[in-house]
Amino acid sequence: MIDLHGIQGLIFDCDGTLADTMPAHYSSWLAILEPRGIPFSIDEFYSMGGMPSWRIVEKLARRAGVQVDVDEVSRLKNADFLNHIPLVRPIEPVVAVARAAAGKLPMAVATGSLRWVAERVLEQIGVAHLFAAVVTAEDVVRHKPDPDVFLEAARRIRVAPDACLVFEDTDPGVEAGRRAGMRVIDIRTMPGVPQRRAAGT
Repeated sequence: MIDLHGIQGLIFDCDGTLADTMPAHYSSWLAILEPRGIPFSIDEFYSMGGMPSWRIVEKLARRAGVQVDVDEVSRLKNADFLNHIPLVRPIEPVVAVARAAAGKLPMAVATGSLRWVAERVLEQIGVAHLFAAVVTAEDVVRHKPDPDVFLEAARRIRVAPDACLVFEDTDPGVEAGRRAGMRVIDIRTMPGVPQRRAAGT
């Protein structure tokens, strides 16, 4: 049972929190990065949760000493991910919270994804209609672990940050929520949330 005492708004991350997309995202990353000689381990992938794709490309390419068109590689990765959209499933314990709160508390999604990707994912799992706002990588300058995406989500649902409860699945996302002055539930500790698995397993 989630304690909502004093909570006036809910904010959810998307990938890995509402939707089981992370293995699909990682498969897409490998398909695009490996031919370009850019390594990306599964642990690194999860450590960069909430970071927009162009920033991931920029960081990994610089470390690998590889020159790439960052925007083009990011675009190719997002396009490849669309091939996996039909396989995306809801993370039921988290989606159940959103469905139960619908119409009772204002809710937003705050994600490091591009808007069109986030909207396709939310539509795929049948929850797009539940949220008053979807805040994406295009809406803020600084990204998780900076708190900006959560603060903007709170502003759009007109709830004070300290009255918001955030649901997240990565260390950068949890840190961003806390830095925003919000209560945070790390969904990795929630009963019924599946343990993470590497892509292809």
